[in-house]
Amino acid sequence: MNLLVKRLGRVDYAPTWQAMLDFTLARTPDTPDELWIVEHDPVFTLGQAGKPEHLLSDIGIPVVKIDRGGQITYHGPGQVVIYLLLDLHRLKIKVRELVTAIEQAVIDLLAAYGVTAERRSGAPGVYVGPAKVAALGLKIKNGCSYHGLSLNVDMDLSPFAAINPCGYAGLQVVQTKDLNIPLTAHEAGEQLSQHLLQQLDKQHG
Repeated sequence: MNLLVKRLGRVDYAPTWQAMLDFTLARTPDTPDELWIVEHDPVFTLGQAGKPEHLLSDIGIPVVKIDRGGQITYHGPGQVVIYLLLDLHRLKIKVRELVTAIEQAVIDLLAAYGVTAERRSGAPGVYVGPAKVAALGLKIKNGCSYHGLSLNVDMDLSPFAAINPCGYAGLQVVQTKDLNIPLTAHEAGEQLSQHLLQQLDKQHG
C-alpha cells in the first residue's frame, strides 16, 4: 500500500478539518493515501445530522459543526485521533469494510495488552464492557474518505459528562490508562496506526 503516515502533534481542530477537506478535494487518482495522527485542543464536534440537544451544558468548550457522520463527541489532549485519507475506489474497500477495519485495529491494539473489547451493531466504535473507548466518524467524498477515529488514552474525561456521547444518553466512556494499558497518546497513536495498516492491507488484499 502506498500510504504516508503524518504525525501532526497537538493541533487546533478547525484548521485540521479544513486541511483534510482541501486534501480530499485536490487529490487525483495518483495521490498517495495518508494517515494523520494528531491530538486536539479541547473541542466538541457535532456531525452533520447531529442534534444540538446532545450538548447538555455549556462548559466553555467550543462546539464545531462538521461534515462527518455521527452525533456529538469530544476531543482533547491525551486522546489520540487518527484521520484516514483514503481512496476507497482504488483500495477496492467499501465503507462498511473500512469501519470494520478501523474497529478491528482498536480491538487488536487492546487485545495486545490483555483487554477484551468489542464492537456493537448499529453503534460504531469500540467498547470495553458498557463503556466506549474509541469513537469513529467518516465522510466519503468522490469515493475518498476523511475524518476517522479517536481513542481515549490518558485524558480528562470530565467533558464527556456535558454531552450525550455519540448521541447516547448516559453512555459511559473509558480510557486505556484506566484499563491498565501503560501508553501515552503518542505511543498509542504509533501502535494503533500499525494495526490500521495491517487491517487495510488485509481488506485491500
